[in-house]
Amino acid sequence: MRLAVLHRLLAPPGDRHGPLVEMMVLLTLLTGVVDAASYVGMGHVFVANMTGNVVFLGFALAGARGLSVASSLVALGAFLVGARAGGAIAEGLAAHRGRLLRASTAVQACLIAAALVLALAASSPLPAGLRYGVTALLAIAMGTQNSAVARLAVPELTTTVLTKTLTSLAAEPRSARHLQARRVTAVAAMLLGALVGALLVLEASIAAALAVALALAATVALLAHLRAGSDAPWTKP
Repeated sequence: MRLAVLHRLLAPPGDRHGPLVEMMVLLTLLTGVVDAASYVGMGHVFVANMTGNVVFLGFALAGARGLSVASSLVALGAFLVGARAGGAIAEGLAAHRGRLLRASTAVQACLIAAALVLALAASSPLPAGLRYGVTALLAIAMGTQNSAVARLAVPELTTTVLTKTLTSLAAEPRSARHLQARRVTAVAAMLLGALVGALLVLEASIAAALAVALALAATVALLAHLRAGSDAPWTKP
């Protein structure tokens, strides 16, 4: 019942994006979890928020403590690799948005699973070499997500960037109710994901946070798979 109410709020009757809306919210939640895991548990680096990494790189080059030039460069380079991979997936499956999301999240889940295996195999805190490996795998996963989400183009649900979302929330108060609801939901989902991810890292381990991220990615992949056979209007680019 609550999911039905949420769907009506975020995707009103006739909305062309259909079930993609809820899946984008889950991916936003995932973003908060993985960025919390990387920032809190792996040396102040983001794997999804590349704006933050560019700024951190500048700080690190200036000699700021607690920041690593190498970590920022690894995350940025790996994210670009993932974005290119996601772009290739999008080019091949652009005609059907359900299949595009299924393929991209399946790849993303495999990358997060590999990062989880590395985290489980190491002691805490992670040694530098493994930390770079986990960072790279997660950044590739998030680059893949970003490319796919950009092609899916569900309004107000970018899954990783909230600056424009917050700006629109404040600057366009008379927007349609479902758009405002999406903006609020995106912010809440990212906040909740960050909170859960940080608590898991602090109270349990990085692996625990990555396990939650993997569950979210697998859930979206499964939902997309179940819907991928449809030729409903929402599947069209």
